[in-house]
Amino acid sequence: MASDFQTIPIIDIGPLLDKSDDPKMAEDKQALEVVRLLDEACKVAGFFYVKGHGIPDSLIKEVRDATRKYFALPYEEKIKIKMTPASGYRGYQRVGENITKGKPDIHEAIDCYKPIVQGEYGTLGAPLEGSNLWPDNPSNFNLLMEEYINLVKDLSRKIMRGIALALSGLPDSFEGELAGNPFWVMRLIGYPVLSDGKSLDMQGNDVGCGAHTDYGLLTLVNQDEDINALQVRNRAGEWISAVPIPGTFVCNIGDMLKVWSNGVYESTLHRVINNSPTYRVSVAFFYEPNFDACIEPLNFCKEKANGVAGVEKVVYGEHLVQKVLTNFVM
Repeated sequence: MASDFQTIPIIDIGPLLDKSDDPKMAEDKQALEVVRLLDEACKVAGFFYVKGHGIPDSLIKEVRDATRKYFALPYEEKIKIKMTPASGYRGYQRVGENITKGKPDIHEAIDCYKPIVQGEYGTLGAPLEGSNLWPDNPSNFNLLMEEYINLVKDLSRKIMRGIALALSGLPDSFEGELAGNPFWVMRLIGYPVLSDGKSLDMQGNDVGCGAHTDYGLLTLVNQDEDINALQVRNRAGEWISAVPIPGTFVCNIGDMLKVWSNGVYESTLHRVINNSPTYRVSVAFFYEPNFDACIEPLNFCKEKANGVAGVEKVVYGEHLVQKVLTNFVM
């Protein structure tokens, strides 16, 4: 379980990426050292930074810049891609429309999901059927985001191969029926300064995003490099800042990995408070199981010490849809 950590570890995952698709990956000493560091980070904090990830810094910044340009548009322009149930819960939400534990969050966002064609998952996937809504302005928004999604999705898959080894499984343990056709979610989030948020009748709330754990397997956060807002709670109840480090992603594990690991890895509470005088942008990519995957402790984790008491089997898509349907005030 997460400990009384005071800092979030930084891991150079380059050696793991170099060998991630090599059949002899589990024999490579440098890759195994990264696996050891991933295992320690997941047990100690549930959060870690990754560097050496191979995604160009220029693209990472361009994604944030395009997101900021969109959020700077007039409201009338932004709601052209407004999120509704009819859009499969994809698209733009105004400040305060997203709620966490009953309280409005002081952020605006665009929600994107892996496209689901009509009938692909029957009634299970019906609420999220559809394609993503992309704005016309900035003009390259669609192509830019799709390029980025492809890269972070592959990066997530390779990190999960290392985590599989860390749990004493095979590198492809999270592929096939579990996450061989992974669902994904991406949230493009804008956090106004607190004075802006409070002016919107948010009942004095000053939290950009309330304390929560993530739903899936692995989250990669691309955050502004000059604003300190993301906070992670340790076991002692202290909030530890995930200070922006240029050239890195902040990563954290989610609820589904907690279950699959039989509680060996814990999904850690985190929140966002933008105390800076500057508008903050964050792009969170959530790498998830297959939409129809059944979630329960994996066989190679069942004998491990930190078993999750009282866990019932759940289909990931059911879990996600239940969350989505209660996340918004529209």
